[in-house]
Amino acid sequence: MARLDSFLRLVAEQKASDLHFHSGAPPTIRFDGDLVRLPFRMLSDMEARRFLEEILTFEQKEILSVQGQVDVIYSLPQVGRFRGNIFSQVEGWSAVFRVIPGAIPSLDDLGLPPSIEKMARLENGLVLVTGPTGSGKSTTLAAMVRHINERSARHIITVEDPIEYVHEPMQSRITQRQVGKHIETFGAALRSALREAPDVLVVGEMRDSETIQLALSAAETGVLVFGTLHTNTAARAVDRILDTLSEDIRDHARGVLSVLLRGVISQRLLRRATGDGRVAAVEVLLGSSGLGHMIREGKTHQIEGNLQSANDPQGTLGFDNCLFRLARERQVSADEAATFARAPEALRRRLALIPGEEQ
Repeated sequence: MARLDSFLRLVAEQKASDLHFHSGAPPTIRFDGDLVRLPFRMLSDMEARRFLEEILTFEQKEILSVQGQVDVIYSLPQVGRFRGNIFSQVEGWSAVFRVIPGAIPSLDDLGLPPSIEKMARLENGLVLVTGPTGSGKSTTLAAMVRHINERSARHIITVEDPIEYVHEPMQSRITQRQVGKHIETFGAALRSALREAPDVLVVGEMRDSETIQLALSAAETGVLVFGTLHTNTAARAVDRILDTLSEDIRDHARGVLSVLLRGVISQRLLRRATGDGRVAAVEVLLGSSGLGHMIREGKTHQIEGNLQSANDPQGTLGFDNCLFRLARERQVSADEAATFARAPEALRRRLALIPGEEQ
């Protein structure tokens, strides 16, 4: 047994989300969003190296040596699976491990708006899931794939780095490929996928121009494409895609997006008012003729204003309206909702009208 296993077992037992294992600091866990130091000595670089080397393969050690970081999936029998990033920093070797839940949650389990289920029933087009690191993008995407897998006979291909949730075939046929393990790059995996007759293509991260172009090309052929982006708002996702592409193809991409962008989901995780776990606050931008016009005419700056006024759980839903609903239902506190709101004072004024709501 690797010595790191005892720390990972503790993370799982405490229902924490992350283990921070850094040179120059004691091991720390993240519990409901807060960092909590464990009663353990400060780790030296040499000690951290010894702990981490025990779980690395020869190939992973080589990658870490050359690139200064490596992504890993580590399985601990009868405990769970962990997604880890091991890296070198000023104090020495360090790592962050995130717990991967054993069971893939359903959309209902996550309490997501009904409009997200509509996206999982689409036949084609592009759907983006956005948010900062640790906002639950991978979990939402896995729940959407589960929804498709349970209800339709389709060929689903996922391209990930690394694979987090392992899907068992139900109604659908599922192919999961890990970049760096099963194929060299996202681009190579997507080019291969287009020759494998996919109905649904899941792109773990649309991180560069080549990946984005191939994802758009897949959508143009009639495939339903899901992809993730690191943006804080749904409106910003459109600009991020266009900004990543070179000018000579940007106009074509704008045209493709105006027609094939079916929806954008942007989310953050907030503390529950009970103090027991976290809940997703979700912004949903559904494709429409109006959205297509704004993208096509280069008026993407108008998307944010239109989005924030939207308040339809069955359709487009602005982020602050979602926060208002969560606070009104006492799922989160008024202070927690206001902390994440785009217009915190306006949200507080709305919440003040609710009888019994603490301000």
